[in-house]
Amino acid sequence: MYTFDHDLFLALNFDGGDLLDKAMLTISGTPMWIPLYLLILWLVLRSYGWMRLGIFILLLIAAMGLADIVAGIFKHSGLLGDLLPQFEPRLRPMFEPMLEELTISPDSLRVLRKGALLADPSVHAPIEAVSGRYGTVSAHASTVWALCILSSTVIHRRWFTILMVACTLLICYSRIYLAKHYPMDIFWGSLLGIGLGLIGFVLFFRYFCRTK
Repeated sequence: MYTFDHDLFLALNFDGGDLLDKAMLTISGTPMWIPLYLLILWLVLRSYGWMRLGIFILLLIAAMGLADIVAGIFKHSGLLGDLLPQFEPRLRPMFEPMLEELTISPDSLRVLRKGALLADPSVHAPIEAVSGRYGTVSAHASTVWALCILSSTVIHRRWFTILMVACTLLICYSRIYLAKHYPMDIFWGSLLGIGLGLIGFVLFFRYFCRTK
């Protein structure tokens, strides 16, 4: 599995130049998506009113918060980072010496990346993206998929669903481009987020919104 995952990562990760680096860093961040978040809130308000908007926001915060917390358990970070001490977290691709065919420690590789001292690296990782240590499970993937599924099922408009899925996939790919995650990190995070998003959807309609 690791060999497949490594090969797929190397096929998807490449050096797109400064312009694409900046674009992917922006896509992977939060400020760019504020207009989308405001659109989600407006659409829910328009369809369900203020009271159910409040319920939606609470469910969304819970789903995304749990997605982040559960992802952090496997990376030994966050609120419950010490819950699985026996679990061996997986390094981010940018810190995996094997991908560079080097026999140095991950910390030494971090120093080389931070200083842009690697000659012709196999893994492209913009200096601004060199942070963190572990990548499994992707918290970005889990939280954005929780947002995507819950908002798409509640708003239930085809154009909006297409928009949300496209934006979510773009964010997930940006994490691979930036060498933050392997594809399987994204896959497991996506499953987690989709599950929590569906739970939020069921709660919204079964217990809080029986009729529009």
